[in-house]
Amino acid sequence: MMWHMGDGWGWWMVFGTIMMVAFWLMIIWAIGSLGQRPTHDTTSPPSRDQPTALEILERRYANGELTNEEFDEKREILLRSRNDKT
Repeated sequence: MMWHMGDGWGWWMVFGTIMMVAFWLMIIWAIGSLGQRPTHDTTSPPSRDQPTALEILERRYANGELTNEEFDEKREILLRSRNDKT
């Protein structure tokens, strides 16, 4: 009489092997990711996409939106606030 104890285990063994390989690949990837240096340079200041307040003010003055007095007054305020931060 045959007991057939091994029926169906073939697919589970293949699935288990695949899962074990995937597990170890993820562990190796995680350890490798921790050891990598960052790709961006942390010593240089970040590039800015937005214009500064002074650049916006100068553009408005160049477009004729501000008078000489308004421009001088606002520029002094901006420069004073910049010097107070440093």
